Amino acid sequence: VTPTDGLDAGVITFPASAGFTMNAYRAKPKGKATAPVVIVVQEIFGVHEWIQDITRRFAAAGYYAIAPDLYQRQGDPTKAADIQTLFKTIVSQVPDAQVMADLDAVALFAGTDGGQAKRLGVTGFCWGGRITWLYAAHNPKLKAGVAWYGRVTGQPNALQTSAPIDHAAKLHAPVLGLYGDLDKGIPVADVE
Repeated sequence: VTPTDGLDAGVITFPASAGFTMNAYRAKPKGKATAPVVIVVQEIFGVHEWIQDITRRFAAAGYYAIAPDLYQRQGDPTKAADIQTLFKTIVSQVPDAQVMADLDAVALFAGTDGGQAKRLGVTGFCWGGRITWLYAAHNPKLKAGVAWYGRVTGQPNALQTSAPIDHAAKLHAPVLGLYGDLDKGIPVADVE
């Protein structure tokens, strides 16, 4: 567990898209007003203790790190009885357009809260890995992204309108994709 020594860390709220007040876990070095910003995008299970710990790790390294609750409008993933219910009732109901607008709001907020938004990065895990790729194609101000697995192909639908591979030529920033050869959920052929 990464301690909070020397950090300002905890749950905060900020104005998100469409006038919505969003929760986030934020960690930043105490007394540092111009820390580069890293948006930490949750995995399928939400902004749980491990995602919060990752956020503190970035802050301990000198970054302003913030993990927004991107499922907040759709529900609390900790209340889902199983992964199928979680996917059906929450994850599949989160529109990509909403997520992109919320991440833009996170970047804007971070720039007014002690972060240096001109030095903006994004990282995400699993579900957030996919979002990392999409955000790198969405935000022209982004400087870098790191996707820790996450689907790169898929069937579009009304809410998730495209796959990361559809945006490969439109990336505004370099993205490092970290994928495992033995991960059966994301075929190596898709990654290649």
